[in-house]
Amino acid sequence: MNHVLCGLAANPALPSELVDRLIAVADDDVDHELAGRADLSRAQAVALAARDEGIGVRLAYEGRLTAADVDPTAQPLAALALLDEGAGRPEWARLLMVDPVVTHREKLAACPGLPPDVVETLTSDSDVQVVAELAFWCAPDVAARLAGHPHAEVRRAVAANEATPPDVLAALISGDGLTPARRCLVCDREKPPFTHSPDCPKPDCDLPPGASCDGSHESTVHNTLLAALENRATPTEAVVGFVDHPSMLLRQALASRAGLPSEAYARLAEDPTPWVRGKLAENPAIHDALIRTLADDRAPDVRRDLAHNPRVPLDVLTRLAAHTRIGPTLLPRIASASASEVTELAHSPEPAMRMFLAQRRDLPAGIRDLLADDPDAKVVRSIAAHPGLSEARLRAMVERYGAQVLAGVAANPDAAPALLEQVTRHTPPVRKTFREVARHPRATPPALLACLTDDRARPLAAAHPALPPTTVAELLTDPDWVVVEAAAANPSLPRTVMTKLLGTPVVPPSKAGTDVHRGNQPVPDNPCHQCPHSLEQ
Repeated sequence: MNHVLCGLAANPALPSELVDRLIAVADDDVDHELAGRADLSRAQAVALAARDEGIGVRLAYEGRLTAADVDPTAQPLAALALLDEGAGRPEWARLLMVDPVVTHREKLAACPGLPPDVVETLTSDSDVQVVAELAFWCAPDVAARLAGHPHAEVRRAVAANEATPPDVLAALISGDGLTPARRCLVCDREKPPFTHSPDCPKPDCDLPPGASCDGSHESTVHNTLLAALENRATPTEAVVGFVDHPSMLLRQALASRAGLPSEAYARLAEDPTPWVRGKLAENPAIHDALIRTLADDRAPDVRRDLAHNPRVPLDVLTRLAAHTRIGPTLLPRIASASASEVTELAHSPEPAMRMFLAQRRDLPAGIRDLLADDPDAKVVRSIAAHPGLSEARLRAMVERYGAQVLAGVAANPDAAPALLEQVTRHTPPVRKTFREVARHPRATPPALLACLTDDRARPLAAAHPALPPTTVAELLTDPDWVVVEAAAANPSLPRTVMTKLLGTPVVPPSKAGTDVHRGNQPVPDNPCHQCPHSLEQ
């Protein structure tokens, strides 16, 4: 891989004529970087798509290609991407529904708005995975038909389809009105009884570990039940009976659902498995009394999940904060706190609550400044990156708490250039601070040069446009390829250097061409060795 060229391909300042030149000589890795450019012309996008169909798929999804740019026979995956986006042609679907490549038909089955005759053909496809993919995405009437398919895998996909009618979902759970499935993926491959070992020696085996069939297709039936319980369209009355089911996965899915009777939620709160109680704890559908019960759960993970419930009362959250390690994160209940609650939280006697509030980035100026002056370091550390803090307050934070708040101060969008330089000179150095400074838009050349001394901040600094152009050019020979790519992608890299790297003479912008085949000179094996580091931009 040529890391210099990969970096150049991502450089937003690379002139269009040099993009053409790079397309003409690029390898696969460079092509993928070029495909991510925001300024690709249509001709450049078509040229890249013609060389690599994976890139064609990406460009089709991004709207860079139209139906006129794609040949469905030569580029079926790009055509499928356009069909998936609703930008393809109906005749492509009719062509691809009989494609001999199964994965192409499978991708087609997932596309929206297919012509009825194409849907009908896919329902009887010879490969069950194609039919199952159709079942996962199809309209209600087709889903209702496929619920009685003889293959259990198709029924599992119908159970996961949110367009499946509720009565059909209920029937998939109870089995009422449906003849038993005759096949599953397990008994398609192995004679029952069979359980797939996690250590299966067959290199081409795609059965999941533990998949089993004793003639009743039990693992697929279980997965069908799981899909139905996770499906919001499944009627409540069809799922409540699973509250005591032996499968922890089914009880966990049930605990995440809305609309269950309070008795069912209460039973789940007593479940012996913490993962089930944790799913219940974060469910916004549970009532206040159950929330207060779960606040005393013996498992810390359950209490932590409860803290992330958007409906947890603030007094319960205060209790949780006092005896559960939650960490500095913006909790949903804090994010939705009203103006009066924000004031209450800012004066909370529990430091963790003030820390949670400080994670918000939309606080009124008075509350923000009050938290910036907080006597607890973790509160100040959380508020340090809040926009609008004055330079005086940021400097006061550094003076009071030093290394504990440096990274937060460096991440503040309003941090002054001189302050960013100051935090990089702190002794002992705080490594995370270098990374924050290296990505800060107001970082100065001296601050960025200091960041180059840290291994993890070095690639970030190498990509920063404020880094001196001569330094950027020098980094093209760095022993770390990540730094090399970052430097080559830096928009401050002198254009003369870019041109040298591509082995072409400088062409004035007014005379630059757009032909991707222009200037087909060979790229040197190690182009960065030709880089004129002393050249000015």
